[in-house]
Amino acid sequence: MSKWNLAAQADDIRPLLIEQLAASQCFAIATLVETSGPAPREIGAQMLITQDEHWGYLSGGCIEADVARHGREAMASGEPRLLRYGEGSPWIDIQLACGTGISVLVEPVGRDDPALAALLQGHAERAPVLWTSNGTTRQASAPHAAHAPWDGARYAKLFEPVLRLVLIGEDATALASAALACQLGLEVMLITPNGPELPPFAGIAYHRTAAAAALDAIGLDPWTAVAVLSHDREDDEAALARALLSDAFYVGAIGARARLDGRMAQLRMHGVDETRIAQLHAPIGLQGFGKAPRDIALALVAEVVRDFQARSAAARSSGASMSSSTPLSVVSR
Repeated sequence: MSKWNLAAQADDIRPLLIEQLAASQCFAIATLVETSGPAPREIGAQMLITQDEHWGYLSGGCIEADVARHGREAMASGEPRLLRYGEGSPWIDIQLACGTGISVLVEPVGRDDPALAALLQGHAERAPVLWTSNGTTRQASAPHAAHAPWDGARYAKLFEPVLRLVLIGEDATALASAALACQLGLEVMLITPNGPELPPFAGIAYHRTAAAAALDAIGLDPWTAVAVLSHDREDDEAALARALLSDAFYVGAIGARARLDGRMAQLRMHGVDETRIAQLHAPIGLQGFGKAPRDIALALVAEVVRDFQARSAAARSSGASMSSSTPLSVVSR
């Protein structure tokens, strides 16, 4: 009897690795390293495999069970495997709906692997890490030079910090935005000055101090988006100014276009120059959606994720880090 494969939605193996470290001595990581044409997933997509479970998907459900089988066999033998599916594959009984060919490197990884520890340390400290592997030896290092995703023997994958969305507000739009972002796997922080003592639901970080002070405490890096969803609070512009003067890649504010000129004047009084003011997303979110709280939440989160993905794609293609100040202490060399 078939069942829903909810684990296929997992796309980032780092949280999964953290969850499984205590339970598993060894894992297998399967990485899509090559395609010969259009494919459902991009190069670098990964699955995590243990003796009993597997997460992620590489080709829309066509090969995952077979990849998991190879992963467990690789764990048993200690040897990696380079698998070919579709065009050029020895397994003619496994067909790809896209009609292309893909190559998947399956590698066993022990939980005491130094590269694994460095990867997870970078994840905890919100530092980008370049993971490279030939299936047998792995390295996790600060990404400073260009890197080829696959050279026929070794692949490289840039792991960036998780997209973090900082929401300032307390109304239905802020709550809908927080809930949607959590469901999509973003790291969510809600700032509600003098708000209720407890957060509205689990899975988010919650701050009740003044918005500008909370932003300082959080620390805004190049993988953080800030959305001001409160209405006419006295400290809205102070928070916006703090965000615009930070490294946050996205800063947006809800509100009518008619108020925009006055808001920009306030930002200038807070020392924000014209270049940074031009980066403000106001009105917030993608246009064309409705005005109901969930509509605005969808428009906001979609815009934030789109901009984040665009920057990440640029970083991957150039091989450069989005941060010039990554501490070398968080990664192995």
